[in-house]
Amino acid sequence: MYFGPQTGRILKVQPTHRENAPRSARTLQEWSGGLGRLRQILKPWRKVVLAFSGGVDSTFLLSVLCEDPAREVLAVTARSQTYPQSQAEEARRLARLFPNVRHREIETDELSLAGFRDNPPDRCYLCKKELFSTLEAIRQEEGFDVVLDGSNLDDLGDYRPGRRALQELGARSPLLEAGLGKKAIRRLSRARGLPTWNKPSFACLSSRFPYGTPITEEALARLDRCEAFLSKKFHGPIRVRFHGAVARIEMDPSLFPACLKARGSIVSYFRKQGFSYVTLDLAGYRTGSMNEVLPQARKGSAGPSKGSGTKGTNQELR
Repeated sequence: MYFGPQTGRILKVQPTHRENAPRSARTLQEWSGGLGRLRQILKPWRKVVLAFSGGVDSTFLLSVLCEDPAREVLAVTARSQTYPQSQAEEARRLARLFPNVRHREIETDELSLAGFRDNPPDRCYLCKKELFSTLEAIRQEEGFDVVLDGSNLDDLGDYRPGRRALQELGARSPLLEAGLGKKAIRRLSRARGLPTWNKPSFACLSSRFPYGTPITEEALARLDRCEAFLSKKFHGPIRVRFHGAVARIEMDPSLFPACLKARGSIVSYFRKQGFSYVTLDLAGYRTGSMNEVLPQARKGSAGPSKGSGTKGTNQELR
C-alpha cells in the first residue's frame, strides 16, 4: 500500500510477480549488511538536517534516523513551481508518521536563478546549489551537525550534476555511502511497514524538458496537471515530457494496453492543456531519458561524498 498523491488515502496495491519472487539468502544478507553500515555511518550525528521529499529514499532514511530517540532530526521539504503540489502535501502527511521529528517547509524559486530558465545540461546543479545552500544555512543557524540527502547507489548510474553541489557544500548521502540501491531500500522499507515502499518515483518537473528548451511557469503547470490526471488512472512511475506542441508519455510497458484503452479521454484532456499531439513512448518509462542525448549520461555522475567507503555502481534505476 502507499499514500495516494492525489487523495491522501492509503491505497492497496497487489505485489507484482517480481515482488513475490524469493530472494536468495545472500541477497538478504547483503541488504541487512547495508542497513548495518548505514547505522554506523549515522551514529556520530546527534543533530541532523534532512532534505525530505517524502519519496522512498528520504522516508526510509528518516525512519532509520528515528531509531535513536536521542537524535534530533529536522526534516525540511522544499516547495516550488518545479515540484508537483501533490508531492509537497504527501511529504507533510508522511512527516506526521514520525512525531518526534520537526518538519519545516521552505519556499524555493529556481526560476529566478540565473540561467535556470534556459535549461542547460547542468540545470540540476543550479537547483541543488540553491536548495542545499539554504539547508546549510539552516544547519549553521540551528547548530546541527550535518545536512543529509536521500541519494542512493543507483544515482551513480545516471548523469547527476546536482551531486557536485552537495559535495561542494559538505552534505552527505548516507544511503549511497552504505551501498544501498533502490531495490534494497524498497524491500527494507516494506519490512519496516513504511507506506512508501512501492511508491512510484518522482522527480523535479524541470526534468521533463529537453535541454535547451526554456522552462516557464505555464509549461510546468500544464505538465503537473497532465501527470496528475494520468496518476489517477494508472499506478506506477509516469512522466509527461514536453516537446512544444507534443506531449510524450512515458510509463511502464505493462500499462500500455490500459493507456490505449483510455486514449480518448487522455487525448481530450491533454488538448485542453494546450498540447496539439499526444504520443506514447514505446521505449517505456526510464529514469533520465532526457540525458540519453548527452555523452555524460553514459559516464555516470559524481561519485560518493567525502567519507564514503562505497565502490562501484549499481544500475538499478529510480
